[in-house]
Amino acid sequence: MKQALAIADEQGLDLVEISPDAKPPVCKVMDYKKFLYEQKKREKALKSKATKVVVKEIRFGPQTDDHDYEFKKKHAIKFLKDGAKLKAFVFFKGRSIVFKEQGQILLLRLAQDLEDYGKVEQMPKLEGKRMIMFIAPKKNK
Repeated sequence: MKQALAIADEQGLDLVEISPDAKPPVCKVMDYKKFLYEQKKREKALKSKATKVVVKEIRFGPQTDDHDYEFKKKHAIKFLKDGAKLKAFVFFKGRSIVFKEQGQILLLRLAQDLEDYGKVEQMPKLEGKRMIMFIAPKKNK
């Protein structure tokens, strides 16, 4: 061990223990700071290659009329074509919570209209004053 430390010191490098459990322990003479730098660089490169998931939101009221629905559906199609996930929700304010069925029907209609562009990841679910549904884009072949 002292010989290895002397060799590393002589070269101006660090002695790094690779496998401490082995008999005798395995060590390597290297520039440790440079090794850490290279490792961070590799991790950063891998991270940049990973795809980032974008979630776009579309908000409806329980009594959204046809024109507004069509307008929002066009945006939803654009978001799914761009590869973003879609979070569609119906927001119930005040006493409009009594129209839960209308909200669900609206979201299911949207899911049916967007069948060609994406698949439903989570069916409409009531969370507090919102009914939320997630749609993931279909993979392009």
